[in-house]
Amino acid sequence: MFNFKIIKRDKKTKARLGLLKTPHGVIYTPNLAIVGTKGAIRGISFEKAKKFGAEIFMINTFHFFHNERYKIVEKFGGLHKFLNIDYPLMTDSGGFQVFSLGFGMEHGVGKIANIFPSENKENLRNGSKNLVKIYDEGVKFISPYDGKKLFLTPELSIKIQKILGADIIFSFDECTSALSGYDYTKLALKRTHSWAVRCLKAFGNNKKQIMFGIVQGGEYEDLRKESAKFINSLPFFGFGIGGSLGKSKKDIIKVLNWTLPYLDENKPRHLLGIGEVDDILNSVELGIDLFDCVIPTRWARHGTVFTFKGRLNLKSSRYLKDRKPIDVNCHCEVCKKYTRAYICHLFREKEIYAVILMVEHNIFWILNLFKEIRKAIKMNKFLEFKRKIMNKINK
Repeated sequence: MFNFKIIKRDKKTKARLGLLKTPHGVIYTPNLAIVGTKGAIRGISFEKAKKFGAEIFMINTFHFFHNERYKIVEKFGGLHKFLNIDYPLMTDSGGFQVFSLGFGMEHGVGKIANIFPSENKENLRNGSKNLVKIYDEGVKFISPYDGKKLFLTPELSIKIQKILGADIIFSFDECTSALSGYDYTKLALKRTHSWAVRCLKAFGNNKKQIMFGIVQGGEYEDLRKESAKFINSLPFFGFGIGGSLGKSKKDIIKVLNWTLPYLDENKPRHLLGIGEVDDILNSVELGIDLFDCVIPTRWARHGTVFTFKGRLNLKSSRYLKDRKPIDVNCHCEVCKKYTRAYICHLFREKEIYAVILMVEHNIFWILNLFKEIRKAIKMNKFLEFKRKIMNKINK
């Protein structure tokens, strides 16, 4: 029912083509899971994203936990029936919210734009109240929505994910902050490893789903290697690489170089929460198979779009007279029909259609990038392709 196999390896790099079979369809890797946090992609339907080439979607467990909405999903028979889709799905464990509602808030850093404090000092937020308390047994949350007290354990995370019924689920972990020190990261790692064992026990002999274990260890070489070895020793179907990846973008490469050699190369590797173009290309080169990221939709909501010359901020008035499409090299319907001027006008007038158009473009664009990545690996030309794209976006 589930199977992963590597069908081609690039001759010059560690990039590889894979095929991941699930009961709801096949995912060709490298690939990106489009994020539908609460059961919907912001600004576009699952069907349209699928038409653009999406092969798997990520749903957020915490958002079906804090309001006990998972109990309603259970009555429908799982997410596939609740959402009325027949595509491969994955759910995260709630471990990201351990960070985002905890030290992420306290330290004023985030997983996406602000994960690398040394490169984004001007973007660091003022710290706010930590809504999380972490114990060896599990995590106590204060809900940011209604102030309700919640307690999530590894066992409950797996129970909820089994009810949600996604094809791929993740073990519950503690996602650490980029500003966490060595001693705390080591303590969190011990907890994550203990939780991984408990997750597997709760998962049991489940034939309807597969589970990925998550490697943690922050920016520390010895901890990353220790975690990779430990998670690899457990009977997970695949691996997620999570947590803080350092204080600069270059640290992603270091962390992956420390981690990947200790993971079974015949199992899929998922880099959690990373989705900028340069990071994708660097990670694929090192052997990453799957990604998930909210960037395509989040950027669109803030007026930013992907292009082959780097990101473009269409909320700027400088584009009000620009007759060019978003990206002259993009073949999406938005680029075929509309000018930057029109989309800029809509956005500045707070018309929701602007966001819809930019989301469509961004998802089409990023999925097309992955198609081109797979094509380059197949032709043993990934390195050349990477250099070409990097030269364009860095001009």
